[in-house]
Amino acid sequence: MKKIGTISLSALLAIGFSYSANTSTVDAKSSTMAKKYQNCKELNKDYAGGVARTASAKNKGGKTKYKPHISKELYDANQTKDRDGDFIACER
Repeated sequence: MKKIGTISLSALLAIGFSYSANTSTVDAKSSTMAKKYQNCKELNKDYAGGVARTASAKNKGGKTKYKPHISKELYDANQTKDRDGDFIACER
């Protein structure tokens, strides 16, 4: 009886570890697939307020018209479009 319990427990653990390894590789692939835009005009067509790296990013340039979309992956792909360095790319 102990042998059956040990075998089934080790099989469940192996399945659990293989499932978690597969989902983490899928997450890593999807995070690298963030769209890189040519310029702010293109980015603002999809995200009117630009893209913020975190929810706590504050605009240095004054009052903005739109609220930015929050996405670390998308911001990192378009980081060169953040001219004032406030962690919000293409804010309007």
